[in-house]
This record gives sequence, C-alpha cells and structure tokens, in this order.
Amino acid sequence: MIFYLQKQYHLTNSTGANVLFLWGALSNFTPIFGAFASDSYLGRFRVIAIGTIVTVFVSPKKKLNPQFVNSTMILTIENAPLFLSTTSSVFPSARPNPCQQLTPDTKHCDSPEPAQLFLLFASFALMAVGAGGIRPCSLAFGADQFSDPADPNNERTLQTFFSWYYASVGVSVIVSALAIVAIQDRFGWIVGFGVPVVLMILSAVLFLIGSPVYVRVPGDSTLLTGFGRVVAGAWRNRGMAAPTRDSDRWIRRQGSKLVRPTDKLRFLNKACMIPNPSEAQPKDPNTLCTVQQVEELKSLIKVLPIWSTTIIIAVTVSQHSFPALQANSMDRRFIGEFKLPPASYGVFGILTLTLWVALYDRVVVPVLAGRPFNRPTGISNKYRMGIGLLISCLATAVAGAVEHRRRNLAFRQGIADDPAAIVGMSANWLILQYCLTGLGEAFNIIGQIEFYYSQFPENMRSIAMALVSLGLGVGNLAGSLIVSVVNEATKRGGGGRVSWVGNNLNRGHYDYYYWLLSVLSVGNFFYYLLCSWAYGSDDRKLWDEAEVAGGDGGGGEGREMETVV
Repeated sequence: MIFYLQKQYHLTNSTGANVLFLWGALSNFTPIFGAFASDSYLGRFRVIAIGTIVTVFVSPKKKLNPQFVNSTMILTIENAPLFLSTTSSVFPSARPNPCQQLTPDTKHCDSPEPAQLFLLFASFALMAVGAGGIRPCSLAFGADQFSDPADPNNERTLQTFFSWYYASVGVSVIVSALAIVAIQDRFGWIVGFGVPVVLMILSAVLFLIGSPVYVRVPGDSTLLTGFGRVVAGAWRNRGMAAPTRDSDRWIRRQGSKLVRPTDKLRFLNKACMIPNPSEAQPKDPNTLCTVQQVEELKSLIKVLPIWSTTIIIAVTVSQHSFPALQANSMDRRFIGEFKLPPASYGVFGILTLTLWVALYDRVVVPVLAGRPFNRPTGISNKYRMGIGLLISCLATAVAGAVEHRRRNLAFRQGIADDPAAIVGMSANWLILQYCLTGLGEAFNIIGQIEFYYSQFPENMRSIAMALVSLGLGVGNLAGSLIVSVVNEATKRGGGGRVSWVGNNLNRGHYDYYYWLLSVLSVGNFFYYLLCSWAYGSDDRKLWDEAEVAGGDGGGGEGREMETVV
C-alpha cells in the first residue's frame, strides 16, 4: 500500500507511512465499539452476519433504509471501500496526474487535490468502520463453538483453537502478500482490488451456509449500564463500612454462582452491598448492583496495565512501510533470477508465526505436559507475552544493524544521492528481522488473546478480543507520533540536515530510527515485568466456577435479587 500511495498519490515516505499508521490505528480502535455493541445488545453472530451481508451487497452508491443504517451500518462495512479503491483505480480523475519527467534526474509530480484525498481517506475510514464490526466478534464467536467450562480439557482446547485461528489468519496474509501483490504487479490495481471483492463474497456465502449449526451467545444488555452502576454505587457508599466477605449483605444476580466479591480493587465492593443490614431488601434495588457486575468491571480494570505494555510491540509489529522501501532499494533476487516484490518480504514474518504455532501446539506443549514439567497447557500466557516483548527488542536491533550496513554500502558505492539506485546488498538480509518480528508476535499477540479470554466472563469475550485490536490501534497511533516527532526533530537546525526518515533512504538515518524503537522496547519490557508482578496470579478459576453448573463461586449464600440486573 505504501507504493500505491507513493506512485498514485505522490505522497512522501513519512506522509505515506503516517497515513497507514493512522488507518491502522482507526481500524483497531473501532473494534472496541463493535465489541460493546455485540456483548451488550446484538450478539456476536448477528453482528458478523449483518456485517457480512452489508459488506457484500451494500455499495456507497445505493440508497439504504435509514433504520437499517442506524442499527447496523456503523458496525459492518468491512470491504465496501474496495468499491471506492477500485473507483480510484479505474477513473484517472480520482487521483493526481502521472508525474512528468522534466530531465533524466528530475521530475514534476502534482499534489493530490482535496476531493481526491477525500475519496482515498473515505475508503480507509469505511474499512476501519467495517473492521469494528467483524474483528472483535469473529475470534470470540469461533471460541463459542468450542468452549465448555465443564470440560477439564477446555483450556487446552481453546488454546489450540486460538493458535490455529491466528495461524489461519497468517496463511491468508501470506496469500495476500504473494498472490494478490503479484496480481497487482501483473494486471494492475483494478484487478488487484477486484479479487478481494470476489473473495469476500465467497466468505460471506460460506459463513451464512453454516448458520443453522452455530452456537450463539446472546448479548447482555446490562453490561454497559452495569459498569456505570458499579461506579455510581461504589461512590455513593464510599463512606460506609464494607461487610466481611462471609456476610450475607452481598447482592448477587439470581442464579449466579458468584456470591461474594474478591479482595482485589476492594473499593468497588461497596457497590454490591446492602447499606442497611436490617433490610431484607433495599428500598431501591435499582440503585445497587450485583457481585457479578462488580467482578466484570474489575476484570476489565485489572488487565489495563498489562494491556498498556502491548503498545510498543504493536509499533514494531506495524513496521511494514519502511522495510518495504528498504527492499525496493536492494537486490531482490531470491532464488536464481527470481525477484520478490518489495511488499512480499513481510510474508517471512507471517510464515515464521505460522510455523511456530504448529510447532508449539504439536511439539512444545506435549513435551511440557509430560514429566518432569507437568504443564498440560504449556508456557503460561504472561510468560509468552514477556518472551514476545524480548524478541521484539532483538528484532528492531537487527533491523537497525541491517539498515546501517545498507546505508554504508550506498555511500561506498557512490549512489547515496540517488534514492532510486539499487544497493549491491541482498534484500534477503531483511528476512531475519521479519522472522524475529513474526516470532515475537506469535508469543505476545497469541498470549494476549488467551490471557484476556481467560480473565473475562463469557458475556465479555468480544471485549477481550477487542483489547488486542485496541492495543494495535494505539500502537499504530504511537508509531505515527514517533515518525512525526523523529521527522521534525532530526531535520531542524538548518545546515542541510536531513531527516532520519526522509525521502532519500541513503541520506536519512533509518538505522537510528530502528535503534530508537529498540531502546523503547527494552524499557517497555521492564515495565511489563512490573505490571505482571503487580497483577499476580490469573483469575481463570473465578469465572470457571461461575460458569460451570453447580459451582459455588467461592461459598457463602448472599442475597439473590431478580430486580438488580
């Protein structure tokens, strides 16, 4: 995509990278809204189904029923901007005129007009809106088909599902990076954007065919209001003494197995107590909330510090634009005279991720399950997240070293002032940093998915999945901010100083940029160690007991309240 922005819209390296960073950020922010809508109102199946139908059949040119739009459109247009992208490829007026070669060394390129940029950014925005409806629900919906808290092997089953789900996503990215890119190079952008439309139609048909056999978890309309009620109740009762944990003054939802709150974040416990112990029922039950609601909010608050540690690795994982530009300036012969497209080198990261998932699930976990380790679920989620952070530090350090060598060679070969020249260095040197990035992602991102899923109750599983996307979104935003700050800070002072991330890779210092990310990653790793220590042990047992029929949720009776929902 960075080459499309450069060649078709004449954007600079830093501007194009920032556009993609911001698009990635928006695409990863919107799933949090889709997750709340899914878990609170529509349910996961309905959001995915409506999203799929609208994606396939709704074009921006069609007139839509307003009621239909208001209730579902905001969640569901995943690939509608493919129509816009195809439009920008078919009609020359939708993009700037081609650059004019004035002399062998100079050319003139028109800047894009506001209307052209509007069409481009509208396509990005609609993709982000659509991602908000499908990304948080697809993984959680798949897990619903396998999850059974009564099964002693449930955690291992879900672990296998999460790993292979992410591996399947990796395979799709590999196909996209190789096949779709090759189609775009050979047949042009029109066919290149049209193929995903056909694939989306096929996926929609396959998804809807299986609808009769799906397990469907309905939305819980009390989720969002419950969060607000917990905060209001805790504040209202802040001056009262909290009862002991064995007291019967705790309010629990009718039929719930959670009868008393946990000791963590105890200031919220006052929201689910009966203020006056002499009352069999409170005068206004709707001002109180249940133990279940308190623990739901606690589960979200407790993971936020650990979630914040995933922002920096999201920055490193989203480094696609600059390595592609590096590959474009290097010898891309892979086997014999066969040359890989610059954007296809990212496939090695996804391939590493996919291979590690298979190796971990089929070899590492069985080994750890036996003696002397006796760990049936393998490496713990938090350990895997930490390992992924360490590997990401190494990945950016290697990226800086490779770029340092490429830049030095450009100067030694006398081509530093020609950004289009090919440096006499194999682009295969980039493979190592991609592999390390993919391995770090396999440890950290999949560890995140399993960690969040295990810490949240069933009615918050879409939110758990959305936290991963939200971390990636903030990471993209942070990446854009870092690029902008580096670009502005390193070109100040006059005297012909060139930005580290300038248009000419040879005159810039992309190696320093990578090493800056490496330093940030090391600091982030130590911050993660602190957050992990503060979090303590996982709380999987809490929700297992609450969800398994017959569980006691920790003992005690409490008072059931049908009106408190």
